[in-house]
Amino acid sequence: MNELEAKNRVLPVPDALVGRRFDVALSKMLGLSRAKASDLIDSGHATLIDRTCSKSTVLLDGDTMEVRLEQPKHCIEPVANEMSIVYEDDDIVVVDKPVGVAAHASVGWTGPTVLGSLIARGVHITSYGAPGRHGIVSRLDVGTSGLMLVCKSEHAYKEMRRQFAHHEVVKTYHALVQGNLEQDRATIEAPIGRAKVSDFRFTVTPLGKEAITHWDVLERFSEATLVSVNLETGRTHQIRVHFSSIKHPLVGDHMYGANPKLAEELGLDRQWLHAMRLEFRHPRTHIWTRVDSHYPADLERALDVMRARHSQQ
Repeated sequence: MNELEAKNRVLPVPDALVGRRFDVALSKMLGLSRAKASDLIDSGHATLIDRTCSKSTVLLDGDTMEVRLEQPKHCIEPVANEMSIVYEDDDIVVVDKPVGVAAHASVGWTGPTVLGSLIARGVHITSYGAPGRHGIVSRLDVGTSGLMLVCKSEHAYKEMRRQFAHHEVVKTYHALVQGNLEQDRATIEAPIGRAKVSDFRFTVTPLGKEAITHWDVLERFSEATLVSVNLETGRTHQIRVHFSSIKHPLVGDHMYGANPKLAEELGLDRQWLHAMRLEFRHPRTHIWTRVDSHYPADLERALDVMRARHSQQ
């Protein structure tokens, strides 16, 4: 994870910037946007030594800036020791990701990651992929548990990325959704894009990207329905958004309209969603490969409580 450490810099104003505004000169000297430079000045993190100033102050010959920058300090990332590896060879590794583990590091996240935990265990991961996300061709939300594939070789990364992009990988999830679904099986086909109300939420919108979700009922209860879900597309929060859009949000998914009282009674503090199965053509042998998971303890307990409530009603 990252913490912030302060670093003070004293910078004499070069001749070429004498006569320029403080914010303009600061942005040029530090390679920052003018807005960021103005924020540093307004917050007192950038000043002129021995004279008062504002962002519009014109710099004079002999002026010296003092800038206090907060920079990330690298700390040891926690390791998800409970994360099991369910399949591994020279090309790929499939993990059973616990809830509370992110796929990779990101701004503001201080918990364990799949990528960091694999590397900490000595698992070699290909360098192919975006910085900090190398080897990753498909992700799971922090609050979703289950199977996730990471590539160890360059060849695997290219081939598995192609398979995911062409929807050749079969991804099966189990989800517990609120209410009684009328049909035994159906398809939700509705485009998904970012919600205007929040950067973290997604919604069904005509301006979104194509999203297709197939579901089959596995078990019915008086208050909820257990379903098996297959995705043709892999949009962020796709299952959560699609079921919420048909008025059947996932149990425990408060972000998308779930009943918090029901989640509390079931002992859930996250959405009831688990990536149960991955089926794909092995990138090197081309053999059709299937990897299976099982429900984690919190989802199993919630399901047991739901079955008990149903039998009493």
